[in-house]
Amino acid sequence: MSAKPEEWVTVRVSPGTNRVAVIAAMFDAGVQGLEEAGETLVTHVAGQSFANDVVCAVMAVSVDARVETAPLPNVDWSEQWKAGIHVQSLGALFVSPPWLSDGLDPARTIVIEPGMAFGTGEHATTRGVIRLLQRVMVPGDRVADLGAGSAVLAIAAAKLGASRVAAIELDHDAIGNAEENVVRNEVADRVTVIEGDAAALLPLVAPVRVITANIISSVLIELLPVMGASLAAGGHAILSGILVSERDEMQDVLEDSNWRIVEEDHEDNWWSATITRR
Repeated sequence: MSAKPEEWVTVRVSPGTNRVAVIAAMFDAGVQGLEEAGETLVTHVAGQSFANDVVCAVMAVSVDARVETAPLPNVDWSEQWKAGIHVQSLGALFVSPPWLSDGLDPARTIVIEPGMAFGTGEHATTRGVIRLLQRVMVPGDRVADLGAGSAVLAIAAAKLGASRVAAIELDHDAIGNAEENVVRNEVADRVTVIEGDAAALLPLVAPVRVITANIISSVLIELLPVMGASLAAGGHAILSGILVSERDEMQDVLEDSNWRIVEEDHEDNWWSATITRR
């Protein structure tokens, strides 16, 4: 039986020094979505028992984390959550949920149904990639999107003129949402959603002129060699999912790996970058 509205609980987490692990632990505990309020992570869960499970999961991976829980008022959260989703205006493109897309130019609008897959345009990392993507795309480009999630970045590439886009996603639970979004945006003739590991699949769709990868920094570093081998001459990769505090470390890794930073984007605590081979 689903929880009554008055049983919902707000969980506020100050993650401490291990933010990435805390985010992963919260999703592993069953959290469906997170809001970033500065350094604080906020979510709403059904019932105090669920909230206690989230608290335990957080403390298990970050001993200096601080967690607060508080009951929510009697609200129909199945509808109320929509108030937190907005149309995002990002240069030449918009990202919108279906219920706000009326009146927007379909050619310039990416309509995303929020689901379990990451990527509604509400997160700074998604917005950073879309801003940078518009500065490197050339009509007819072949593109690979690694860790595609909702396929928002793959759809953005298609709307910007890509001829073929491979949206590669490892999480089986995200595939259905990605495929639905591709059809909803009428780009199924150019975007193919592929389930599997990016390191294994990227060489199979290479060469590509543009790669987008909005993934945590440790995974990005692991993928740098295969990205370099899969880019066409003069191609670009756009990296995101990197905290501003990780920028200097990532810059050193890129330089040591024979990459050059072409352009950067900062929003809130997040850093995105366009890179190319030296």
